[in-house]
Amino acid sequence: MSEIITKNNERVRGFFHSLERMLDKIEGVVTNHRPTLNGERFLTDAEVSERLKISRRSLQDYRTNGQIPYIQLRGKVLYRESDIQKMLDEGYRENFKK
Repeated sequence: MSEIITKNNERVRGFFHSLERMLDKIEGVVTNHRPTLNGERFLTDAEVSERLKISRRSLQDYRTNGQIPYIQLRGKVLYRESDIQKMLDEGYRENFKK
């Protein structure tokens, strides 16, 4: 057991590789973290359009036509995550069974 462990040791390299993967995951969580306000999360138009699989222009049309609830603060448009989920739930239609 008189082995000298260096940075080129396979176990050491594996350990540092694991640390790098953990760091990447932590950075992802920090980047995507959205603080809540009164327990509510708010989404940007880019996030909503991605979730609904529509263009940002279509999302603007939905706002203009009063089809989607939103909040506008000094030119910034935000959507309550719960409002978007409620819209999706209300629009859900069961599949017809034969």
